[in-house]
Amino acid sequence: MTMSKTRSEASLPVVSLPLPVDVTAPAVARQAVRATLASLGFDDLAADDILLATSELVTNAFEHGEKPDRLDVEYAEGRLTLRVFDSGSGRPRLKEPSPMAARSRGLQLVHALSDDWGHEPCDGGKYVWAVFSLQRADARA
Repeated sequence: MTMSKTRSEASLPVVSLPLPVDVTAPAVARQAVRATLASLGFDDLAADDILLATSELVTNAFEHGEKPDRLDVEYAEGRLTLRVFDSGSGRPRLKEPSPMAARSRGLQLVHALSDDWGHEPCDGGKYVWAVFSLQRADARA
């Protein structure tokens, strides 16, 4: 796997990671997000919620989209944005799972953990995104 970075003004690099088209995609995505957060100076406590949301977004793309294609991680102006791209056209829906259901809580978790989330159509499919408010360690000092 290779990660590419591009710099935009007033932000840190966008990390773009191609995802494998198999069940290892959530773990690969978590590892990349963990490394990105560490390089930005975020502590493990801040990372936990983001890593869980990463897993859920990629798993949903794998199970309900047309397989995950790419994960983008962007940090700008105190906000971290995750975007998972897949080639599916189906719209993700926030379901209310029954208390006895073992599954169907992924987007509920993303909704609860993030400041905002949604989906947008794009060329070749869609992306599902989640946004988190974070302060870098050097900004808190």
